[in-house]
Amino acid sequence: MLDIDAMIDDILRREGGFVDHPADRGGPTKFGITQQTLSRYIGRAALRSEVEQLSEDVARDIYERDYLYAPRIDRLPSEIQPFVFDSAVNHGPRRAVKFVQSVCNQAGRQPALIEDGAMGPNTRRAAEWAQSVMGPVFLQALVEERRNFYYLIVEARPSQEVFLNGWLNRIAEFERDDLNRGVA
Repeated sequence: MLDIDAMIDDILRREGGFVDHPADRGGPTKFGITQQTLSRYIGRAALRSEVEQLSEDVARDIYERDYLYAPRIDRLPSEIQPFVFDSAVNHGPRRAVKFVQSVCNQAGRQPALIEDGAMGPNTRRAAEWAQSVMGPVFLQALVEERRNFYYLIVEARPSQEVFLNGWLNRIAEFERDDLNRGVA
């Protein structure tokens, strides 16, 4: 069983405190929670000051509810769950699940998955298959898929290049985690 609190601790460490970078399309953000995300959570338009004052407890609740359980990322193999959860926070849950679907399809899973970002039983079974067949290479393939996505973002929107090194450092943590466990 994965430690959800530890996964959220890692997200909070990666995301940091309040920021409002002019090139960040998410606008005012605290603990990685955007003003739009907070608005959905409280059921009305959140004020900038509410984002600035966001408590860690509320951020944790949002992450657990909207980024882990609602998109069913908790049903993926434990070996990839922290990475896919982090991807959901950084890109949205649908994009995170599309990474899984794409890698499963590239690995030759039959029947091929529809890459729609929905975490249904076929995607769960395909991820279990990929984990059993690929082992730690599955996580590394997901890291590569996400790395390529970052480069596509920068290619499409050059203003986002200011974030590229931070994004690449973020996913490098998952490669180091494998190396630290002695996985090739």
